Amino acid sequence: MTEAEKILFSTDREIKNLKAGEKRYTAKDAVANGLFLDITTTGVKSWWYRYSLNGKQERLVIGRYPDLSLKEARQIRDESASLVAKGISPKPNKNKVTSILFSDYGERYLNEVIKKERKNPYNMILCLNNDIYPMLGNIALDQINVDDVRRVIWRKKDQGYDASANQVRGLLKRMFDYAMTLGLVPFNPVLSIPTRHIYKAVPRNRYLSTSEIRTYYTTLLNSRIYRPRKLGLLLSLLTLIRKSELLRAKWEHIDFEQRLWLIPETKADSATGHSREMVVYMSDQVIEIFKDLNTIAGDEPYVFVGRKSGTHISHNAFNTAQKSALSLTNIPDFTVHDLRRTASTHLNEQGFNSDAIEACLNHTMRGVRGVYNKAKYEKERTEMMKKWSDYIFSLIYEPNLIFFNKSKNIG
Repeated sequence: MTEAEKILFSTDREIKNLKAGEKRYTAKDAVANGLFLDITTTGVKSWWYRYSLNGKQERLVIGRYPDLSLKEARQIRDESASLVAKGISPKPNKNKVTSILFSDYGERYLNEVIKKERKNPYNMILCLNNDIYPMLGNIALDQINVDDVRRVIWRKKDQGYDASANQVRGLLKRMFDYAMTLGLVPFNPVLSIPTRHIYKAVPRNRYLSTSEIRTYYTTLLNSRIYRPRKLGLLLSLLTLIRKSELLRAKWEHIDFEQRLWLIPETKADSATGHSREMVVYMSDQVIEIFKDLNTIAGDEPYVFVGRKSGTHISHNAFNTAQKSALSLTNIPDFTVHDLRRTASTHLNEQGFNSDAIEACLNHTMRGVRGVYNKAKYEKERTEMMKKWSDYIFSLIYEPNLIFFNKSKNIG
């Protein structure tokens, strides 16, 4: 009986109890066949997968423990064993003359997976172009290791965007999962970086009180921030729509006569992955704000014009404007998205139909009621948006007379 067969483990606790000895040794996973831990005299623990292919014994070095947990090592072992069963070596082919660049593989993944699963791939493309390709694009797909992946993810974390870093990690994991399915890589290096070490989601409950609404918008509208950004942040509160839907607003979708704003594609539903169209019933104040923005935009197709003709403003434009205005106040931190929660909270407190509020938020109703309740609540939503705009302007209009009088009187 070999030494490796004498020492078994099946839990993380048992692995932690494996100490360095005078000689290097290996321990065997009692659950996953062929999975071993190599323990050096300095206490370094590395995962190995031993297998037989074409009558020859081979060994694949997977990664280190605890960087790679027992659960993750077993998953990589299972994926590698699947390749071995098909007669394919899970080890990288070092004799390959050519290897696909990550950027080229990314375009394949975009066309074969993302565009088929998501009606609007905008955010995914943005993530690839801004966060992933600049750092991994020119590296061969099968040569990308854990350190390469870690650099990409931690770049976002170091910028202070932990949630975005976790989104980058999620996209990379799915990309390497598909690459394994195609046999392009032997294992998924992203599995060595657990989500729990990147970002821990905290349920948000932040919303602005009545006094905070008055103070924030008085400060914002009297600041030197570009006027369209101010109006955009005001529209966010008045209409309850998401920031992504606001910045991509087009004039062709706004009907002043019918007092309707059609949003053909909204953020994809988390359950189905599909986008839904949405209708915003515009109040008098919202209409006048759009007319003001129309004067500024001129012949441009987008309501909020980007730096180049024919484009809309960047993803962070409203964030930057919001933070700039917030820094001029003593109001506790909040995000642009919290304006949706602010509106929802106040409307519920004021006794409006909760289903109509959810419809304005474009939320999908869950359970049995979601199956049978297909009402659009047009009448309730139209009246609610009118009263909501009246309420907000009763708070912010008088302190901002000069701002509103710079264009057609809104009131």
